[in-house]
Formats: sequence, C-alpha cells, structure tokens
Amino acid sequence: MAIPLSSADTIANGKAGTKAQCLKSAAEALKEGKNVLIDRCNLELEQRSEFVKLCGAQADAHAVVLDLPARLCISRSVKRTGHEGNLQGGKAAAVVNRMLQKKEPPKQSEGFSRIVFCQNETDVRNAVDSYSSLGLFDSLASGIFGQKNLDNKVQQGIMKFLKKLDTVGNVSQDTFKSECKDLSPESVKEKEDRKDKQINPLLQKPIFSDFHCNGAPTLAFPSISTSDFQFNQDKASDVIVDAVANFLSKDDKVRLILVDLSPKSNMLSLVRFKASKKNVDTKRFSTYAGDITRINTEGQLKCNVIANATNWRLKPGGGGVNAAIFGAGGKALEIATKKQAETISPGTSVVVTIPTTSPLYQREGFTHVIHVLGPNMNPQRPNCLQNDYVKGFKILHDAYNSLFENFASVIRSKNSEKEDDRVSEGEHCESVKISAVGSAENQASHVEQKIKREGSHASDRKKKCIPHVHDEEEVQKSSKTAHSTKRSWPSWSHALHELAMNPEKHKESYLEISDDYVIVNDRYPKAKRHILVIARLPGLDCLADLRCNHLPLLKKMHVVGLKWAEKFTNDDPSLVFRLGYHSAPSMRQLHLHVISQDFESSHLKNRKHWNSFNTLFFCDSVDIIKEIEANGLASMDDYEKLLSLELRCHHCKSAHPNIPRLKSHIASCKAPFPIQLQNGRLVFSSTRSSAAACDT
Repeated sequence: MAIPLSSADTIANGKAGTKAQCLKSAAEALKEGKNVLIDRCNLELEQRSEFVKLCGAQADAHAVVLDLPARLCISRSVKRTGHEGNLQGGKAAAVVNRMLQKKEPPKQSEGFSRIVFCQNETDVRNAVDSYSSLGLFDSLASGIFGQKNLDNKVQQGIMKFLKKLDTVGNVSQDTFKSECKDLSPESVKEKEDRKDKQINPLLQKPIFSDFHCNGAPTLAFPSISTSDFQFNQDKASDVIVDAVANFLSKDDKVRLILVDLSPKSNMLSLVRFKASKKNVDTKRFSTYAGDITRINTEGQLKCNVIANATNWRLKPGGGGVNAAIFGAGGKALEIATKKQAETISPGTSVVVTIPTTSPLYQREGFTHVIHVLGPNMNPQRPNCLQNDYVKGFKILHDAYNSLFENFASVIRSKNSEKEDDRVSEGEHCESVKISAVGSAENQASHVEQKIKREGSHASDRKKKCIPHVHDEEEVQKSSKTAHSTKRSWPSWSHALHELAMNPEKHKESYLEISDDYVIVNDRYPKAKRHILVIARLPGLDCLADLRCNHLPLLKKMHVVGLKWAEKFTNDDPSLVFRLGYHSAPSMRQLHLHVISQDFESSHLKNRKHWNSFNTLFFCDSVDIIKEIEANGLASMDDYEKLLSLELRCHHCKSAHPNIPRLKSHIASCKAPFPIQLQNGRLVFSSTRSSAAACDT
C-alpha cells in the first residue's frame, strides 16, 4: 500500500510549503484509503491537533515520538547541511532550543490510539521496522509504549542546558561543540550499549505484572514445521487460519500474533490474505515481523505467552525459533523444560512455566513457553512423512489445536488462582480445594500438590489424583486415602476422554466398543501388547472417583480385559499379562491397562515408565475391585516415592543401574514371577497356566 509522506519542507513539488498544503495532501490520501505519514516536528498540541482531526472514524492516529536527548538533537541540526527548510549550522541550535522548551508530549486524550516513545537509536530502528513490516490487514496494539519518567535531577539538567543555549543565541559550530561534548550518534550509541549491559534492579519483576495485558491475554507463535521441517507453506497457512478462526470463535477474550523474523515473509503474507478472506478479526489476530524473543520490548505488543516450534528432544540448537527461544531463555529455561518433559511427539505441545531467573521472564515479562512439535517433511530429520500430506495435515492441525488449548489452560489457571503462586525453576505449586458434602462441608481444607512432568512424551505427566469426599466418615480416612479430584486437567490429557465421549468421531481407533467402555491400543505402548479399556461414564476421571455404585462397571472392564489378554496369549503363548490402573494417571477418563509383561518397547525409556507398571503405583484390577467392595473407595501410596525407586527386575527383584541394562537382564531372566502376582493377577495362555500349576 502506498504511504504518502507529508512534510512542509518538501510539500510544494520538493520545495518548502505550508501546513495547509500538508493537511490537504493528507486528507486526499486518507479518502483514497491510504496510510499517511506526517513528517513534522509536532512538538506542541496545537501543531498536531488538525492532523489528528483528519483521522476521525476512518483511520487510527499513531504518534511516534523521537524523544531523543536534547543535546543529540541540537548537535545533529547544527552539523547537517543542505536541509530543505534551511535549519542547519549555527542558527539551528537556537531554533531547536526554543522548540524543545515548548515541547508537549502527545497523550491518548488528543485522539491517538497508539503512542510510541523512542529514547535511543535502537528504539527508532525498531519503530521503523514495526511499521515498514505491516501488511494490509495488520494492526498494532493500542496504548502508550516506551515512555520514561525523568527524575528531577535529570529534568533540571536538561532545562539548565537549554537555558544556557538560549543565552548563546546564533552560535557557531565551534562554540556549540564546546557546549555539547560527545554528542555524535556513535558516542550516544556507545553510552546506550553500556547502559544496556548494566543490571537493572527493576528487571527483578516481570515488565507486565497484570496477566491481562491490553485487556486480553496474548499468545505469540511462529509457524510450525514450515522452516526446518519443510512443510508446504501454502498448505500450512490454510491450517493456521483454520485453527486460529476456530480458537477465536470459542474465546472472545484472547489475542493471537503470528510471528516471523523477516518483514518479507511469504508465510505472513499468505496468512494475512487468507485470514482476510475468512473475515478473521484483525484486532484479535495479527502478524508481526521481528524477533519473537523481544516482541514486548522491541515490538511493544505485550504478549504473555510465547510458543516455540521445537524438536522432538526438547533441546536447544537446530537454528531458527527453537535456538532463539532456548538461547534467550538461558539455562534456567532449559532446566525447567527438562523437568517438565524429556521428549515430545508430533502433534502435541508442552507448557513450561518460565523461571523467574530467565531473561524471558525478567526482560520480556513472559510467564510461559509452550513447546510444540509439528509434522516433518524433511528427510534429514526424524519421523519424516515422505510428503504424506494427508497424515501431515492431521498432525499439523493437532499441533496448533494442542498449542491453543494449552494457551487456554494457562489462562484458566491464571484466572483460577486466588493466591499468589510462587514459580521457581521447573516447579508450579497449585492450591487444590477439598470440598465435603453435607455434614463434612465445613471440614474442607487445602492441599498443595507439586505438578511434575516425566516421560518421553506429553501423555506421561504424573499428577496426584484426589477423590471426592462424600461424608464426615470419609473425611477422616487415613492420609493414604486420596482426596478431591476436582482439579484442572491440562488440555493434552483429554484425549482418552474425547475417545470415550465421542466414539462416532474415532471409529478407526477402536478395537471394541460398547455402551460402557471402548478399547484402544495405547498410543505409546510400553510392551509388545498394551491396550486400554476406557470407561465411558462421564465424570469418572480416575481411581479417586470410584465408589460402590461403580463396581458393575469395573467388573465389566475386568472381564473384557481378560478376554483380550487371553486372545493375545492364544496368538502368542509366550506372553503374560497384568490388568491394572495407575494410582495417579496422567490422562483424564478412567482406563484399565492390559499390558504384557515382556516390556519390549522403544517407548519404555526411563525409571518412571518402569516403576509406573512395576511398583504399587500400578494397582491390580482385582485388588481395586476388592478394596471398593470392602471400603467404598480406593486408597493409594505416595506415588512420588514409588516412581523414583531403583530399577528392579519384576521377576527376581535384582537391581539395575539403567533401563538398557534392565531390559538386557529381563530378556534372559528365568526366575518365576513373585508369588503375590500368581494369585489371579497374571494372565497366561491355557498351556502355560497348566504347566505353572504343575510346577506349583
């Protein structure tokens, strides 16, 4: 789009003109639907008021204030030659001095929607970049940015300097140089660089303490898979616009900003064009060309959360956005990420609370990073889809949906916090309210539970489940009895719930379906055979929710689990199965694991994976049914201690230093299973069961 430049110094065919000519030219350009840049000093309210009036309801008025040091402004005006308005040389000092003493900084009450104060050369360059990169459908956030309050001593020094110049009058350049030392742009830049390197005590707190910046929580995100993973940009832009439009239709109080480093980005142009055709609200979705790790300080857009197009290892490096975000986040972000997750799978995302020691928190005010992994079309990278865009589309849609859902979960978490949560590296404390019904209502208390992340993929996060408390007697259960499950499940944990509640959408995923349950293969099996029997009863999230009235359902799930285990053992008599539940599952919706005891799987990678199936953390289906029959609810041990136990063979109980050594031992271990598992808790083939009975 053409951007006319109106300046009184050149308005008359390249020669000096009048303010009236500037106003006329600007008005004509606005009627043609063009953007207009007014190049005037406009230091006084009266000088700029008529230009602001031109905008009316047809355009937004922005002010870019070159609030540079007075000495620098005067020095430059004195040194320049060939100025269109002849403001140069010795007389320039007195003129600029008089103008500066009348300076009235612009205010939004004058009619400006956005005011940006540029305090140094870097601010000026950033402002130029921000405006030059804007496309037809782009917009910038309203508000006041970059304004600094001068303390009294600094203000007094400036006024003293200006008054001194006022007494000098029309000075020569040599005289002026003696008054203004070290005022070249280079020396000023050096001073700014030195200043930037100093530690600012104000950075001990985030710049934007209010989560709802500019009235709406904001996510800045890059395009996923279009750079290093070589996903077709035209196809990717379709997915972005669809995902954005769908997300914004569900939540009218959020903003999204698509970011690319280059102002000439083809991706930004494609998305802008397609978003306009789909009538996506430009006030809630826009694009930005620049460094995503400095979008607040340089772009002045006030984003709360940023997304990272990461690699499957969740490690720094590889170039692009991933390298930039990990580099800007520092070691603190790397450690926090590793505590949250070890790896990530295509189509999923992981939320990481940014540590207070990270520059992304201190400098930019970001509260969270959402790492997201899309599909790969690059044969030089893992999990290449070989141009299978049918599967690629699904994974990319899943990636953006997971990203936006996790952003929404961050917002919900912030909104629900009634206390100040202390955030440290890799840890987020959550206060969970325990509610009791009837006579136990007043016995509610608060329990703080750490939320930790483990596992090789997003579905391995472990959280403590706390069951509902129904009466006074249950409130007084032992500390091992779980408490309320009324907690917020992260967005990625709803996959099983979705399968159970909407079977018509996932017919291809089911091994079996009934009114009470669905059966699927575990997406990340930890053994040769690993299936899930998922309850379809709404509100039944985990063991903690079980009561006596759920016994018929549990018995049905157990029977069908046995049926499938026997089917597998008939196909492969070497297999042995256990049926059970995790005491603190990572995925919402009660599900029974039917898992073979070979544990031959590339997805079983760490101590917590092993211990989640080979300690009391894994609750046998038989035991759960008996306990609920006897007590009315289930009890569980301290899951954190169980998951961190040393690695021990599930046959002979010998200890091993790591997973590879353990797997190697299991392959050759001839010891029988422990006696406590042989009493109806293991499923063998009929042939093997007879042999085992004879041995006994």
